[in-house]
Amino acid sequence: MEKETPLSQSIDAAGQKARYDEVCKRLLSYKSILAWVLKECVREYKDCDVKDIAEKYIEGSPQISVWPVHPDEGVINGANSEDNSINEGTVTYDIRFDALAPSGDGLIKLILNLEAQNQYHPGYPLVTRGIYYCARMISAQYGREFVHSDFGNIKKVYSIWICMNPPEERKNTITHYRITEDNQVGEVRESETNYDLLDITMICLGKTRQTIYNRALRLLDVLLSSEMPAVEKKEILKSEFDIKMAKQMEGDVAEMCNLSQGVEQRGIEKGLARGRQEGRQEGLARGRQEGRQEGLARGRQEGLIQAAQKFLAAGIPAERISEILHIPEKEIKKS
Repeated sequence: MEKETPLSQSIDAAGQKARYDEVCKRLLSYKSILAWVLKECVREYKDCDVKDIAEKYIEGSPQISVWPVHPDEGVINGANSEDNSINEGTVTYDIRFDALAPSGDGLIKLILNLEAQNQYHPGYPLVTRGIYYCARMISAQYGREFVHSDFGNIKKVYSIWICMNPPEERKNTITHYRITEDNQVGEVRESETNYDLLDITMICLGKTRQTIYNRALRLLDVLLSSEMPAVEKKEILKSEFDIKMAKQMEGDVAEMCNLSQGVEQRGIEKGLARGRQEGRQEGLARGRQEGRQEGLARGRQEGLIQAAQKFLAAGIPAERISEILHIPEKEIKKS
């Protein structure tokens, strides 16, 4: 049997990771899943029935990795989940969709983006990326939702981030970042609908087996768990959330479980390989260091013995040589 090379292993691992990401996005895009996220995390839906959100309010089919973040570069018709950048290549929204929401004036339209994020610290503050995504979703409305100076027609946007591996202090938390009114001098009141136009929501998952009181956290922890078997996931989704899975969704849940185990195993193997490599390097470095030290000590000792021999030949007593060179007398006499 032909042995895998490091390159082939890397290609296989990358393909497996890409497939895992694809299935993860597809699972999160099901309306029955999105409805629970909206119910628990988007205040416009707090009084709505989950079934109504899924069936009446989420419009069309959520788009997965289709919309560009930079709509002026390679835009496709409709909502495009990805933006192109000359320097960075195409950058897409993981999931983007439109939804209606009840308000005092009837129904309002929302534009939402949902991102599945594995690293909470990817090299920049994640919340700033969420702000940027919201800004792009607002600016992209020009020519579609409003034209000229009709800024009153701008639709509110949400960028919701599901963080699967957050720092310990952020686990099992949901945090919103939004615009608020702050009077520095005087007391005035602007209609909230005129400035409450963007919301960045950070959903930080925790440990699947913990008791969680927010149902969106509970649902996502179960759905995205790498430890829980598919059979148990399906049972919890059905019994706790009344999610009846069609064949496609059931297959996605099973595939994600298999892929997550494979990704985890790849991570373990990579960690072991790196540990062995680092161990070998450390061992070699330590061996060289100890060798140098031993060589220096031995060279010093041999130099002293040679000096002692010269002193003996000159007629200096061994006892006196021992005092001068700090060598035991027996070593001097032996030489």
